[in-house]
Order: sequence, then structure tokens, then C-alpha cells
Amino acid sequence: MGPVTLLTVVVLAVFVGFEVVSKVTSKLHTPLMSGANAIHGIILVGAIIVAGQASDPWVIGIALLAVVLATVNLVGGFVVTDRMLEMFSARKRAHKPALAGPAKGHRGPGGRHSGDGALGREQSGREQSGREHSGREPLDGEDSDGARAADRTGEAR
Repeated sequence: MGPVTLLTVVVLAVFVGFEVVSKVTSKLHTPLMSGANAIHGIILVGAIIVAGQASDPWVIGIALLAVVLATVNLVGGFVVTDRMLEMFSARKRAHKPALAGPAKGHRGPGGRHSGDGALGREQSGREQSGREHSGREPLDGEDSDGARAADRTGEAR
């Protein structure tokens, strides 16, 4: 292919890529980034293959530069995707509900350590209450078992 044909392909690829990405709704940006990461992985493999088959020193240099840049691009894509997924994940609460009893290592009356449990270890909330924990974070006004304070006192919601 001649230089004019290659330049035409590059310009058309840039134009089509810009149009496709600009038309994607915000809900689909995360899957789009994941697909782009797959393409970046293929580009990295291609750069490694070219670097392995190169014989001229300047081709080897350019191919190794391509491998480095493709690696940076791939890692950067995963970092951006991770940050985007973090925005949509459930927010973790700043403080977790404390287990019944004093904290481990807390000195109780008489200067003794308390909170280690009867068997020398802390008991989980399930062992203490005898009930299974649902695994979700409690909502506002709920305790760790998911019951509202109004439900325990008999008041209506």
C-alpha cells in the first residue's frame, strides 16, 4: 500500500472511532472500556510478535517502543475501568457495627484484657446471636440483623 492509502485508512479510522465513542450513552461506557481493553491486549500481542520477528536494529527499537506503549495503554485502561466500576459499586460504610462486648485488647476492670471470648478468640456476630447474618449493610434505622427500631418496639412504620 502506498502512503496516501495508509493515511486515508488512519483518517477514516480516527473519524469512525470518534463517531462511535461519542454516540455511546453513559450507561455503556464501562462495557465500552472493557472491550477497548481487549483490543489493547490484541495490539500488545501483535507488537510482541513484530518485535520477535524483527531483524533490523531500528525495527527492533520501534517494536520494543510499541510493546512498552501498548503495555502502558493496557494497564491504564484497566485502571480507568476499575475507577469507573468503583463509582457504581455500593458505598462501604465508614464504620461497621461493633460486636457485643468490649474491643479486643481493651483493659477491663482490674487491668485484665477482655474481649477475647471464653475460648481465647472473638466470637462472630452469628455465634453470639445464633442467627445468620444477611451479608448486606444495614439501612438507616436498622440494626445489623435488618430489624428496624420501630419493629422491636411495636410501633408502625
